[in-house]
Amino acid sequence: MKNVKFSTLELATVVKGSNLAGAMARAVESAQASEKYGFERIWLAEHHNMEYIASSATSLLIQHIAAQTDNIRVGSGGIMLPNHAPLVIAEQFGTLETLFPGRVEIGLGRAPGTDQQTAMALRRNNLNTSFYFKDDVLALQQFLSNNNHTAKVRAFPGEGLEIPLWILGSSTDSAYLAAELGLPYAFAAHFAPAMLSNAIDIYRANFKASEQLQEPYVLICANIIPGETNEEAQRLSTSLFNMFCEIITNRRAPLSPPTDEPIYAGIAEIEQAVQSMVSCTFVGDKSTLTTELKTFVDRYQPDEVMATNYIFDNTKRLDAFRIISEIFNDINLSK
Repeated sequence: MKNVKFSTLELATVVKGSNLAGAMARAVESAQASEKYGFERIWLAEHHNMEYIASSATSLLIQHIAAQTDNIRVGSGGIMLPNHAPLVIAEQFGTLETLFPGRVEIGLGRAPGTDQQTAMALRRNNLNTSFYFKDDVLALQQFLSNNNHTAKVRAFPGEGLEIPLWILGSSTDSAYLAAELGLPYAFAAHFAPAMLSNAIDIYRANFKASEQLQEPYVLICANIIPGETNEEAQRLSTSLFNMFCEIITNRRAPLSPPTDEPIYAGIAEIEQAVQSMVSCTFVGDKSTLTTELKTFVDRYQPDEVMATNYIFDNTKRLDAFRIISEIFNDINLSK
């Protein structure tokens, strides 16, 4: 069995008592820690109209992080392609690849990354762009290819760079598309785990080899909250659970310090809603996480697991990268 790779999803989340600049500084620290401990890649996610997430100008933040690291791959998890003209993304990421050759990749999503009203502002009142997602992916691929040199519209920088594309998803629709196009598939189990098993089965069963990828490649994103003890990890995880509660109740706030118990404890409706979003979340000390993540890897056979990090305390947050690295190294050694 081949080793499972491990990587980081960075949301550039503002923590209580800080600001957007502080969130960007924490994102850089995440990238530097990920690189130090052997993570494969770090991705930034596009969100809009969210006061406490600093990654709306995703390509700019990718550039900022790439400039302050040396080797780790940097990319989007994802660029919400219906918000953008494919030519613009080809030029932006062509610029990034020119500046940081061999390190850049583009994860592509269909969702707006925001609410409907903001999506209309982004898409100039044309919400139908999501229906052309496949066409836009193919157009972006063409702009980045060596085969576009005779076209009337070309991307500079971008043309000929063949930057790796990924399809992101949380449903079976994205699985079919990734399989059809022969692209690697990243599943967002960190907030939408319900269709995980079906989606990766569909992707593997229907995969068609392409110039970019000869065999299926599955990345699963999950929440991983390590601590020195199980009790400490459980307490640290309340920042994550409280954040999901705030999303569900539309009461957005900065990432807050841990609480003795989740702020929704005893409210059955919210407890159920949060649990449905975070069922692919791993919390515990190194031993507990090694056992649980090995079981998870054995069940789903991912090529890569991408971890989020929603730990409030910065020292513990950065140390989590070390612990996660040790866990996956142990899992790989046990094969």
